[in-house]
Amino acid sequence: MGIKRYFATKDNTITNAYTIDLATRATGSNMGAADILETFSIYGREATGSSELSRILVEFPISTIAQDRVDGKIPAVNSASFYLRVFNARHSEQLPREAILNVLAVSSSWQEGYGLDMENYVDKTKDTIDGSNWMNRERATRWNKVGGAYHTASYTSGSTLPQYTASLNDGPEDIEIDVTTMVEEWIQGNQTNYGFGIHLTSSQEAFFSTSDSLDSGSVPHNAEGPKDSFYTKRFFSRTSEFFFKRPVIEARWDSRNTDDRGNFYAKSNLASAVENLNWLYFYNYVRGTLRDIPGSETIYVDLYASTSGSAAGGVLEKELATRVDTGIYRVHISASTTASLIHDVWYSSGLGQFKTGSIEVKKLNNASALLSNDYNQFITKITNLKSYYNKHESARFRVFTRLRDYSPTIYNVATTEAENTTVPSASFEIIRMIDNHTVINNSTSSSDYHTHLSYDVSGSYFDLDMSLLQPGYLYGVKLAYYTSDGWREQEETFKFRVEDN
Repeated sequence: MGIKRYFATKDNTITNAYTIDLATRATGSNMGAADILETFSIYGREATGSSELSRILVEFPISTIAQDRVDGKIPAVNSASFYLRVFNARHSEQLPREAILNVLAVSSSWQEGYGLDMENYVDKTKDTIDGSNWMNRERATRWNKVGGAYHTASYTSGSTLPQYTASLNDGPEDIEIDVTTMVEEWIQGNQTNYGFGIHLTSSQEAFFSTSDSLDSGSVPHNAEGPKDSFYTKRFFSRTSEFFFKRPVIEARWDSRNTDDRGNFYAKSNLASAVENLNWLYFYNYVRGTLRDIPGSETIYVDLYASTSGSAAGGVLEKELATRVDTGIYRVHISASTTASLIHDVWYSSGLGQFKTGSIEVKKLNNASALLSNDYNQFITKITNLKSYYNKHESARFRVFTRLRDYSPTIYNVATTEAENTTVPSASFEIIRMIDNHTVINNSTSSSDYHTHLSYDVSGSYFDLDMSLLQPGYLYGVKLAYYTSDGWREQEETFKFRVEDN
């Protein structure tokens, strides 16, 4: 599984909206402890030309993300994508349709505050109480522009930060934006992390301050702004009681190990050059723990035909291996052979030969050439599923799959073992059973593999970090397999609980 989530560390709504008397602006109001975030633009409520705005501030623990990369919990730069996810909060008010939200990096520090009131705006920070508002970024410290300070210059790596937008076509949409470039700028230390500002674009905000002076925050500087209202878009905040609705940065990456040792095919004219390649893996366990091979060894793999059960004769194929992860190395290799058994020999100039394995070779024919795409009906079981998992553990789920119309040979019957079918393209999703809420979506695109299953000689598997799940609930695993009909969800749901102890 290639997914990790980082919840917001602070958030706030700031506004210059009128209070209930339509006479006083709430520019000193703070809503940092509210369970809702809100952005809107209201035109002409107090008088012709009057404008009222609300904007969102939200910050995430970039230092934690950076440390997780150092610790190997997420992969190196260019190997992981980061997504900003903010979730719609349903309400009974009007929704802004055909609206566009700016998602911009905040350019100065700010305080969250402890305000709650989003109706009458009675929780003031002013100059003696901590918290940001429309005028102040911190207690007694003004924004350089009323309404917050944001990076708006064209993006230049190492100097300025990128700008993003999110479309609200119908109104109730969640936000999910690939913000990898921005997060990497923060991780690399090119820019300081002050979080994101989320608000309507200047073409949909009746007021957009360009003033650098300490004005009232109420003068409509954007005289050409829209004479329409976009009211109101609400999201859940970091203090929401709904665990899976809190703002989050989600790291995603391809964590698959696709070891073809148990599904190795000889080179065939029925397949393309790429399809003839097989992945082979070497796992360097030292006293039960994966460790990198010491030094800077260049590792090679030779394939030999098996003679009297051992590697003999000339080399069928030779390839350079690459490091995948701590203690894991792999090679992408093909073999032109009629042998039913071959050997893979792993070696380096400094260590000599340090591993010899054996591989049963399969042959492609007209019947099996489409095997990976042609089977549609399966029986699936998670063989090591437990009833309960602790929220602090990472569990590996082993998946056994066989064809529904499986017809055992005499040998299979004698050994009472059904053949485990490796499905090269499979993905999982996690749902919460009480309300069928999808906690982790399965990734079925051709460019996103963060929930794809790995496989080795024992079959398919995936790892699940239980800290992603809220304790005290029953969850279900759903699997989808890629077949000739495209992605097909399997019938089975495998259930387990996550507990705090």
